[in-house]
Amino acid sequence: MRSEAVAEEVVQDTWLAVVRGLGTFEGRSSLRTWIFSILVNRARTRAVREARSVPFSTLAAESEGPTVDPARFGADDMWAAPPRRLATDPEQRLLAQELRGELLAAVGALPDSQRAVIALRDLAGLPSEEVCELLDLSPVNQRVLLHRARARVRAALAPIVGDDA
Repeated sequence: MRSEAVAEEVVQDTWLAVVRGLGTFEGRSSLRTWIFSILVNRARTRAVREARSVPFSTLAAESEGPTVDPARFGADDMWAAPPRRLATDPEQRLLAQELRGELLAAVGALPDSQRAVIALRDLAGLPSEEVCELLDLSPVNQRVLLHRARARVRAALAPIVGDDA
C-alpha cells in the first residue's frame, strides 16, 4: 500500500475477514497461508481502488542495464561486500530505528509487484513457494522481482549506510 494508513485499514479488514471466515477454514493449506491469501486479496482489491492516483516515481522507465553493478559480486556470484551490521549500543539502536524508517520508505517507493514480493519474503519471512502461491507468480518471476526490489532498496540505503551501490 502507498501509505501506512491504507495498509492499516487493509490489515483491519483482513482480521475481520479472518474472524468471520474462521468457521469456513477447510485446512487445505496452513492457517498462515490462508490468512496471507486473505490479506493479499484484500490488498489487491484496495490497490485497484487506490490506482486512480499514480505517483510520478512509478512512471519512470526501467533501466535496461543491470540492476546492480556486476563488479559488486565475487567469483562465487555472492556479494563481494555485504552491508555492515550496526552495533547494539543505545546510539546505534537509535540509528537502526532511523534506518528502519528509511528502509520502509524505500520499500514503499517500489512498484507494486516488487513491493509485494519483498514485503512477503524479507519483511514477513515467507518462503518463496508460499509467495509464489499467494501472488500467483512463477518461481523465476518471483526471483526477478525480489532481486530488483532488493537492488533498489540497497541503492536507496547506500548513501545512508555509506555503502557503494
